Amino acid sequence: MMFPFSLFTSSSIKISDRIESLRDAESKLLEFAKTRFVPTSDHYHHQQHDNSHHHDDHSSFELFDTPIAPPSVLKQHENNKAADSNSSTPTANKKNCQVFDDVEHYSLHGVKVINHHHHRQLSSSSSDNDSSSSSSPAPLVLLHGYANGSLYFYRNLHGLSKFFGQIYALDIKFFGQIYALDMLGWGLSSRPCFQLKYDPSGEGGTTDASAAASNNNNNDNNNNDSINEEEQQTRRKVKSAEQFFVESLESWRSYHNLPKLTLAGHSMGGYLSVAYAEQYPQHVEKLILLSPVGVPQKVDEEDTRRLNSFPLYVRALIHTVRAMFNRGITPGRFLRSLPYSKSRDMVNGYIANRLPAITCEEEQQYLGEYLYQNSMLPGSGEDCLCEILTAGAFARVPLIHRIPEIKSSSNDGEGLEVHFVYGENDWMDFRGGLDVQRLCHQKKQDQSSSSPSPPKVFVHGVRNAGHLLMLENYQEFNAAMAIAAGREEDLPPGMSRSVEFVCDEVAAANSADKSRMARSSGKVVMSEKDAAKFFRGGRFNRRESQQRDDDDAGTVEEKKE
Repeated sequence: MMFPFSLFTSSSIKISDRIESLRDAESKLLEFAKTRFVPTSDHYHHQQHDNSHHHDDHSSFELFDTPIAPPSVLKQHENNKAADSNSSTPTANKKNCQVFDDVEHYSLHGVKVINHHHHRQLSSSSSDNDSSSSSSPAPLVLLHGYANGSLYFYRNLHGLSKFFGQIYALDIKFFGQIYALDMLGWGLSSRPCFQLKYDPSGEGGTTDASAAASNNNNNDNNNNDSINEEEQQTRRKVKSAEQFFVESLESWRSYHNLPKLTLAGHSMGGYLSVAYAEQYPQHVEKLILLSPVGVPQKVDEEDTRRLNSFPLYVRALIHTVRAMFNRGITPGRFLRSLPYSKSRDMVNGYIANRLPAITCEEEQQYLGEYLYQNSMLPGSGEDCLCEILTAGAFARVPLIHRIPEIKSSSNDGEGLEVHFVYGENDWMDFRGGLDVQRLCHQKKQDQSSSSPSPPKVFVHGVRNAGHLLMLENYQEFNAAMAIAAGREEDLPPGMSRSVEFVCDEVAAANSADKSRMARSSGKVVMSEKDAAKFFRGGRFNRRESQQRDDDDAGTVEEKKE
């Protein structure tokens, strides 16, 4: 199939045509989710090249658009409030959208998946127990990464809502209800201009721990006042950028009247999930961070050493990207500046080289179209990049000091469960997750019994996957999600499970209890030293490295024997 664009420049296509193409690609990916990625008797086999696709009458997929309040940090919102005071026609919600001029409100777009078999069972049990609704699991809410969209989870939606329940007759329902969202400014959600006013408080959304860390660093310098002012200004900018997304997510949650969420975010979505949990801990049941950006504190020496470890062409590419970053040029803006053929080639090359696990040409085509049109629409959410991160993808206000301070809404005094999930070949540093686990463990050991418990942190690894782990190894990714949901014992025999790792301090504390280090035959909790061997770091061309992966896998199996 040829897509209807053959002009010389990328920017000359009408927005309405791009939206139509994005909707078409979304529709096709959703059809793949319904028919190609359905649990089957051979452990979630995917009928990629077989025309006898499976259908499931128990699950329904629904695209939706939810009206939301405009984030208070938008400058346009502030200007429109003043205009509204002199007019009988409200304008604050619709003047600044860039792509949808005919709607009255900003909106979040997404897909909802309901397992009706699961809901029928809840309804049946409710006749015997009026409080059964309280036992219903919190819905899973999936937030995509930077420049992605809700349908990046198309390979996972069916499996997460209905996990082998019919085939094994086990009533296994990890998440009876799933929402995958296009965050504000991406996908088919509203795209207001990313022009923000800064929080005058200077708190910047940081916790006491991160503020204390900044102050401790500043105390070592004679120019404390100027550095503190610079830090405060940074936190103000970070806070405003985070609020753009946090307020829109909370408005969406409130509209749907969802008291609790199991919040899972990938990459930038993971970072923003933490920001939401900081502000609204009472609405977060569990936090699942899927290769999250912005966890570790930047150490210049390590960053330099890491750069020098790459081939020369990769280092040149990184330096070019960082120079563009420092000039405020986002990947989307760069792509939109290119001629049509060049921008298309870049996206097609990205899909081919970074996602070799996707071998079906039709699937590659529509995923590429989804990514391309998402990036070619007017920029909005993408402009958070320079506000939240520095060049090199380090957070201006790192999560490592923020996560240990997140409160739990649990009545049993236990801390919030936070699960990190990384790919074996992930370019995100797995040590960030282990360091957060270490800090939370130390905080638990040092605090008094009457103090709120810090989060309980778990770190998981998914084999044969990189940063886009939900696409590269969707079966083991889904297993990791099931384990995070507390349902590992219900995974079918023979299904590949993710690997769990613990930092040295937690391993030492657990050493007396051998059962915690080997909870089942299917999962072994491994050490920090094992993690250093398991996680190999990013591969810039996953396709070229696949043969080496296969060779290494054979060596690992020999060692196991």
